[in-house]
Amino acid sequence: MGHVFLKKNRITGLALIITMLGSVAGCGASSGETDAVIQGLVQGQGTAAGDVGYEVPQQSPVTLVDQIGYGTDMEKKVIFRGEDLPGSFSVYSLDGGSPAYTGQIMKTTYDEELGEYVSYGYFSDLMREGEYYISSDVIGESYSFSIKDGIFDTLFNTACKKYYRNRCGIALSESYAGESAHSACHTTMARLRDDPSVQIDVTGGWHMDEQAGRDTAVGARLAQDLVLAYEMNPAAFEDDTGIPESGNLIPDILDEVRYEAEWLLKMQDSRTGGVYAAAVTDLSRGGDLFAAPVLVTPVSMDSTISFAAMMARFSYFYQQFDQQFATTCLKAADRAWTCFLNNQSADGDSAALNAAAQLYRATGASSYHEVLRSYFKREDFGELFDGDENAFLGAVTYLSINQKVDVETCTRLMKLLMQKSEDIASKASSSAYFVCSDAPDGDFRKLLSDMRALTITDHIIYNYEYTTIIENHVHYLLGMNPRAVNYLTDDTQGSYVNVGGTGLMNDPEEDALLIFMLSVLV
Repeated sequence: MGHVFLKKNRITGLALIITMLGSVAGCGASSGETDAVIQGLVQGQGTAAGDVGYEVPQQSPVTLVDQIGYGTDMEKKVIFRGEDLPGSFSVYSLDGGSPAYTGQIMKTTYDEELGEYVSYGYFSDLMREGEYYISSDVIGESYSFSIKDGIFDTLFNTACKKYYRNRCGIALSESYAGESAHSACHTTMARLRDDPSVQIDVTGGWHMDEQAGRDTAVGARLAQDLVLAYEMNPAAFEDDTGIPESGNLIPDILDEVRYEAEWLLKMQDSRTGGVYAAAVTDLSRGGDLFAAPVLVTPVSMDSTISFAAMMARFSYFYQQFDQQFATTCLKAADRAWTCFLNNQSADGDSAALNAAAQLYRATGASSYHEVLRSYFKREDFGELFDGDENAFLGAVTYLSINQKVDVETCTRLMKLLMQKSEDIASKASSSAYFVCSDAPDGDFRKLLSDMRALTITDHIIYNYEYTTIIENHVHYLLGMNPRAVNYLTDDTQGSYVNVGGTGLMNDPEEDALLIFMLSVLV
């Protein structure tokens, strides 16, 4: 289950189960067709050719659009659900007047998995900035949307600032954090859960869930994703997103990762090099969540090896901004690596492959390369690459290493990456909604991970088709899905709030993968 970021000055406990709106009936007409008829009768829709007054759809719309909108020069498409559809659609300005664009509804297909008919319309020629909606005879109106340049810029900035808004240990001012502003939290010394007599300073880091917990393995993994996203598209990450560090000549995303890295360093046991699993709030006696005492859970090998991988990756990219701190991170990564090997074998956990790749790139030490070689020569490595995140990330890093590498291995890894990306592209091209996988339960981890793979391939070998597929997945998350739900923001007509959801950006790990996707498009 994904964690939910803290919101405002208190925890908002939204239901985690997405209500299924517009689901398909077992037989006869689909609910999408029924919605269309009801909506047409209730709203009294006439032909799309006349001047239609806009009303917010009361049913789950069968005309699906990206509820944030489209760039002026972006391909613009609309999806229609249902079998018996009119031949055309019109795009109207919210300001009223005659249609700004009229197009044909075409290419009806039947989606066997969803059990429904789907058709499409295109209005890419409409490039005038403004607020619009789509209306068609009988089936009614879509949610509203915008057309403007830089359509995803605000969304990208919001996704990046989620981490600042959930910083622990410092006061967040309203000028930076808006409604998430609060006084400094969890600033007192924490205690080891297994030995309360031992106190430890673990202030800082990001809140990861609605109990204000801070998990080192999760934090390390998502921070690593943020650094990798920066590696793939550095130009997307600027120094002016509106956090206190903005303007310091360091990309704000790296400032944010440093904040987490400083906390991770506090979570490393100075004696063994192992990393404590989590800092959790002790609510056993009730009271204010932000003032509750903090307990530190025991050292975990999962946390230790995840820490090693993240700190090594971060040190490699951060050395150009602060060599001293980067060196501190690298030394800590090496100590964590040693602790891990003192407790278990590197070939028993694929996380060691990822950590070895990061450490080899940062240091060039042959001992790390030997671990990589032992993994790459395994007969089942192709399966590992396709299904294991650590194997995938380690292999991708190996492709970018400036140290001595095995050319034959690189060729093999590149073929695996291309095959994985082609499989993702093939699934997306055969989908009625242009995506590699649907997520009716609201769990988008697989979809987002696939887009990360496609983004990495697109970085290595630019492919316009891949960029388009990534864009289609963002459209899907913003409302062009069978449920007509915007899973990313709470400020549109068909937001996740309406169906009792928590929003993808309120899950820190999913938010990091979303940032990965959006960095290609801003």
